[in-house]
Amino acid sequence: MAPDGQTLAPNVYDAEPIPESARAEIDRLLASGDLFRYTAAEGAPVSLLEAEFAELMGARYALAVSSCSAALFLSLKALDLPAGAKVLIPAFTFAAVPSAVVHADCVPVLVEVGDNYRVDMADFAAKLDGADAVLISHMRGHTSDMDAIMALCDARNIPVIEDAAHSLGTVWGGRKIGTVGKVGCFSFQSYKLVNAGEGGILITDDPEIAARCVIMSGAYESNWKKHPGMQNSYMLWQNRLPLYNMRMQNLSAAVIRPQLPEVAGRVAKGRAGHDRVADQLNESPWLVVPPPLPREERAPDSIQFNLKGDWTDAQALRFQAEAKARGITVQVFGLSEGNARAFWNWQFLGPQPDLPKTRAMLMRACDVRLPTRLTEAELDYIATAIIDAAKAVQTPS
Repeated sequence: MAPDGQTLAPNVYDAEPIPESARAEIDRLLASGDLFRYTAAEGAPVSLLEAEFAELMGARYALAVSSCSAALFLSLKALDLPAGAKVLIPAFTFAAVPSAVVHADCVPVLVEVGDNYRVDMADFAAKLDGADAVLISHMRGHTSDMDAIMALCDARNIPVIEDAAHSLGTVWGGRKIGTVGKVGCFSFQSYKLVNAGEGGILITDDPEIAARCVIMSGAYESNWKKHPGMQNSYMLWQNRLPLYNMRMQNLSAAVIRPQLPEVAGRVAKGRAGHDRVADQLNESPWLVVPPPLPREERAPDSIQFNLKGDWTDAQALRFQAEAKARGITVQVFGLSEGNARAFWNWQFLGPQPDLPKTRAMLMRACDVRLPTRLTEAELDYIATAIIDAAKAVQTPS
């Protein structure tokens, strides 16, 4: 707050603070040097996190790893897909997702995404035949039509992995996102709902997938004995699968565990903050926030909106500048140089067919962080700054 009582442009880039309750466990671990998850005979922080996260999500198994990318990679490897297997992914996602597919010796097949940021189901259905797996990215927490996706995939016996990096706490038709497909993968990177700097976790109800992921994550020699259940499966796969060493270490788990009880509260605050800003942006004739699908209950910590009507690239770039002058950073996905969320920048994939729907969306889709810690006054400041920036471009004096 400024001295005159006016709200200042909020800092939206600080991560969620670590609960004070984590400090004692962190100090204990630092004093002991006991940071490796397999040092303790039982009760290691990583093991406790896995049990608590599985319970939170209502899943049978959880495996904590070094990142959500690691979780996606291990999930694909655990499906035992052949080299060169085709994996459908949305064309609107972060570069780490197609990278995980490539790392798993598979081939990403990009599917069109509409201006509501969700999978175009006609293009998905057209490309599904010949696919070996599907990896659905709930990008920025926007859930595609999981009923339609699962019906099409189940009819063809095609496994579905959920990239739920942005979707912890999101619910689809009464089911928690991450539990709809065969495997769900989550992120604990700093800009996610739970902040550990880095880290990820996967969940599944399939014991063989869980066992294979545990071994490949780096449970070498007899360390798999420190994971509950599935002992016969672990014995089967020991030394028969490569070790990728993607384990989480105890300090990360100590930071994450106290935040799990706060997830529900953060989800409620995030949804309220998002909707408060969305309601204001939708009053502008130049901006539109696509609504959630009917069966979707989002858990947002950011907001995405489209520039509505006729905007040139130059006007969109000026809009970014006008918002920045008001203290708010707006990212237009397709106009930010080298943006890792623009599919044409994924040069490691080689030449790709153009995706006109996704390209058009990305050229006018905007992104602003809305951490759950923001006050109503700060949220209103952000909304007003965005609206005023659009007005300055569209109705210059």
